[in-house]
Amino acid sequence: MGELPFLRAHTALHPDHLWIWERSVYVDENRRTWLPITIETESSLQVLMRQEDVSLGEAMCPSLLAPCPLPSMWQLYPGRRYRGSDSSFWRIVYHIEATKQGKDFALQVLNELH
Repeated sequence: MGELPFLRAHTALHPDHLWIWERSVYVDENRRTWLPITIETESSLQVLMRQEDVSLGEAMCPSLLAPCPLPSMWQLYPGRRYRGSDSSFWRIVYHIEATKQGKDFALQVLNELH
């Protein structure tokens, strides 16, 4: 008799969608919370998304939030990238499991090709 594979609750490596919930808190399709850390340099914009358990208050309408360089929603696209609600594309730079419960992944905005 063959060995059975180790079974555990499956969550995708990268969230399918991330929506802004409130200032500096995003939520994915599994209601996991992600905290963005924005890194701006002269030549690029990156964001480190850190999965942490956060108590969620009331969801805020994106139009009521202060201006931010990050989109209010991201959708996973083929080719290790996300598309923002502002039509920007973000490359997945890396993804690590940082803690027993959390994960980090970094995104870098891609320059639009004209």
